[in-house]
Amino acid sequence: MKKVLLTGFDPFGGEAVNPSWEAVSQLHQRKLDGIEVEAIELPTVFGKSFQLLQQAVLEFKPDVIICVGQAGGRSDIALERVAVNLDDARIPDNEGNQPTDKPITFDGPAAYWSTLPVKAVAAAMREEGIPASVSYSAGTFVCNHLFYNLQHMIASSSHEMKGGFIHIPYLPAQVAERPGVPSMSLDVMAKAIEIAIKSSV
Repeated sequence: MKKVLLTGFDPFGGEAVNPSWEAVSQLHQRKLDGIEVEAIELPTVFGKSFQLLQQAVLEFKPDVIICVGQAGGRSDIALERVAVNLDDARIPDNEGNQPTDKPITFDGPAAYWSTLPVKAVAAAMREEGIPASVSYSAGTFVCNHLFYNLQHMIASSSHEMKGGFIHIPYLPAQVAERPGVPSMSLDVMAKAIEIAIKSSV
């Protein structure tokens, strides 16, 4: 049986919820077409987020790792294609860290490509009526930090794995007081992640 590890983040930036964790937790310990799914919540903290991901990978030994994060203001599911070797935080993380213009790792390349089939996953989502696209910027906050470290780990590992990062919009409740800001329902986001799991495996 194939194993997929999902990750979402805790709330940050003054938000009461983080849709990434709300969505991936819908699929926790589910069996999807012979695929075993595990989901974990990570802190929105540089360094610590990846340490906990590493621990989960060692314990669960997944074939595919899909990390999910909130991208407030985006209107669709964004399949991130590239992670850059840069921490440059516009706001502090949840422990007050705010690195500026710092490499994530000194012995890694400037960037890594996702090892998920991002174009195929986005197409499969759109076929199900879910707005989705391939994105070429995961930012320089904790999402990109985790994404880059994930790809660096995969590139350095003897265990064959695929992995990547998906950004999702706000939930409707998060934009109730923000006219004109896009959102997406939890059910649709969870369905999109389910499609990503099946397409990637």
